[in-house]
Amino acid sequence: MDLKQLQYFVSVIEHMNFSKAAEKLHISQPSLSNAIKKLEQEIGSPLLERNTRKLHLTEAGQLLYERAIVVLKNIEILKLEIDEVVVHGTSEITIGVMESIKHWLPKVISEYKNRYPKMVFHLVDILGSERVKNSLRSYKTHLVITNQLIDDEDFEVKSLYEERLVAVLPLDHPLAEKEKLTIADICKEPFIIGKEGFQTRRDILNAFEKEGKDIKIQFVIERFEIALSLVRENLGISILPEKYLQGPTLKTIVQKEIDSPYLRRNVYLVYMKNRHLPVAIHQLLIEIEQCFSVKTN
Repeated sequence: MDLKQLQYFVSVIEHMNFSKAAEKLHISQPSLSNAIKKLEQEIGSPLLERNTRKLHLTEAGQLLYERAIVVLKNIEILKLEIDEVVVHGTSEITIGVMESIKHWLPKVISEYKNRYPKMVFHLVDILGSERVKNSLRSYKTHLVITNQLIDDEDFEVKSLYEERLVAVLPLDHPLAEKEKLTIADICKEPFIIGKEGFQTRRDILNAFEKEGKDIKIQFVIERFEIALSLVRENLGISILPEKYLQGPTLKTIVQKEIDSPYLRRNVYLVYMKNRHLPVAIHQLLIEIEQCFSVKTN
């Protein structure tokens, strides 16, 4: 039994049709049929029942199919990992990111570049728990920084920090004079919020619901920078992560704490547990974690 035989067998099962499978594999139907017959002879048991128009798996065929899927997937992963080590070495890293980490991640990368100056970084937007999981499992990203709590057993999840979600107001807004706001203060204001599927949106709507208040949504946005632009033009108010608002942003808007236990969120570092990662990438994981462990100790 070899890998090619397993690939042929899996293709037949996925199509449940020899001619379609042969076409997909770019071989003749007789060659495919002979390969499956040879596999059955090696195993010593029929794998498929062919006495009707439709193919059916025997018990042995079902077992082989389930195991073959795992074997072929592991081979695919191994090829990716070997390619990464042999072809790319430690020269590239892809990180799934969210907009709110723009102030601290570049500082970590700057320090890291002193140790690995030739490393090329690919920073890609990854939002939503399903996209996070798919990007990691398909090896499109090495690690992801997210506010989504991923609890699947094949992921390593490190909590980096907790932060407040704070109100963002125009400089001349009447509420800007208050030291601290409540949800009751802002519930009647025109509101700027992220689109469906964003964790921050869910957190905000949950806070309003817990307080028994409605929210007047006027703008639905994909990026925080758009929310800030709308706030500056006095078109509404928003609630954003406090770390996103660090830096020169504060000179153009007013940031106010909201008295609500629900307007907080955690940010996580997520990567695959069993994926081989080069030493250079492991070092980046360590430096990201250390960035926040130092501040909280």
